[in-house]
Amino acid sequence: MRVTSRLWAPHRAASPACCAYAGTAALTAALMALSALASAPALAQDAVAGEQVYVQCATCHSIDGTTRTGPTLKGVFGRKAGAVPGFRYSRAMQRANIVWDDKTLDAYLDRPQQQVPGNTMPFAGIADAKQRADLVAYLQTLR
Repeated sequence: MRVTSRLWAPHRAASPACCAYAGTAALTAALMALSALASAPALAQDAVAGEQVYVQCATCHSIDGTTRTGPTLKGVFGRKAGAVPGFRYSRAMQRANIVWDDKTLDAYLDRPQQQVPGNTMPFAGIADAKQRADLVAYLQTLR
């Protein structure tokens, strides 16, 4: 309380201008702190940890551009679902109107069958939101 009374009590300030400046500085600092909190992601993404999560995907999906049981994940960000040349997609995935980004990948990785009903990927999803965020961060590095 003592700090607050010094900031806003004109009789303690050297001049009214000093008091106004101290109040403005405190308000600016508080607004900057709130802004930083509001703009911080809900989950910190860790691409290194995401590479470990990718191990679940590696049996079917490459990261080097080659096709396996599933399409390559290299360059997945910004790509339309069902668009890797030469890969045979399910009709559901071919018709999905999805462009892969952080939000669409997160939703798909959470519940693939719910996001694209009828897709043929035999994967139940990743329930842990932190693991999904890390995996998405890792996939984003695969350009």
